[in-house]
Amino acid sequence: MMDQPNTDNVHSLNQRVIDIAVKLAALAFIVGWCFQIIRPFVLIVIWGAIIAVALHPLHNKLSGVLKGNKKLASTLIALIGISIIAVPSVHLASSGIDSAQHFYTGLEEGTLKIPAANESIKEWPVVGEKIYTLWSEASKDIQKVAGKYSEQLKSLSGTVLSAAAGVGGTVLQFIISLVIAVVFMAKSGSLHQGVSVLMRRLMNENGDRTIETTIATIRSVATGVLGVAAIQSLLSGIGLLIADIPGAGLWAIAVLILAIAQLPPILILGPIAAYYFSVADTTAAILFLIFSIIVSMSDAFLKPIFLGRGMDIPMLVILLGAIGGMLLSGIIGLFVGAVVLALGYQLMMDWLAHQQTPDLTTTKDE
Repeated sequence: MMDQPNTDNVHSLNQRVIDIAVKLAALAFIVGWCFQIIRPFVLIVIWGAIIAVALHPLHNKLSGVLKGNKKLASTLIALIGISIIAVPSVHLASSGIDSAQHFYTGLEEGTLKIPAANESIKEWPVVGEKIYTLWSEASKDIQKVAGKYSEQLKSLSGTVLSAAAGVGGTVLQFIISLVIAVVFMAKSGSLHQGVSVLMRRLMNENGDRTIETTIATIRSVATGVLGVAAIQSLLSGIGLLIADIPGAGLWAIAVLILAIAQLPPILILGPIAAYYFSVADTTAAILFLIFSIIVSMSDAFLKPIFLGRGMDIPMLVILLGAIGGMLLSGIIGLFVGAVVLALGYQLMMDWLAHQQTPDLTTTKDE
């Protein structure tokens, strides 16, 4: 008779465990399904949130000028932002496509002229002799060299076309993210209140400090890394267009990627400057080389202006975030990865700095 209650209790416990397991499985299924549905939009929404945080001070100032009209301020930011993104991107993409078409048309018709190689190319370390030999052959008979490297040229043409198509997709993603950011800024008050309630629920008294750290980090990296990279890319593009360098748009995009990854633009501009010495007057080539060096070194005084502001984020963190984000999600991941990893690092440092340390002043006797 004594075993009957115990048996009932065990049976009841088993039923509750099964009931909880079924409910958790159903909840996990629904959450997983919902995540799969919204997964294509996660990166775009995150980038939109980053843009909203970075541009919020500008939105506030513009709203003040417009007598508190947040919707009008948001609309103006959206229109200006789309113009800034779309117009140069279309120009850069068309420049790359036109350069590729001109190159391949010249190859087919035999009208493409390659200038004679400069003797100084031989002095380049490691690859100087090979480049000089190939360049000399191309300047004498470009069609012969093209036939010799036909497979490589086909691969290059495919890369150029896919890059141009990728630029179009990336521009569309940026425009959608900007529209999302504008909506976030227009609803900034209610959104901030909701995030504040959530963070207090998750982190108690540390919630507000975490929000402040997040905002400061996003603004610092978005302006100090992405902003500086955009300035260097824009300056490079202008210089390349003035110098009439073929494929100026593609080279400017390459500079942008390197600058975000915290690599010096001279890695792109240096070889172009060397090429320019072979096709232009010495004075123009020297001026372009000086310009390339100035653009590459401009981050030395731009970053302290934008990046500092109390943030101490190692460049390695931003580099890993940018490269990892690009490998994971393409060009837009290059931007988001740098910000997100820097944010994660800063939040971890902030958490460690505010952890309570044990009182070591007491002795064992006490």
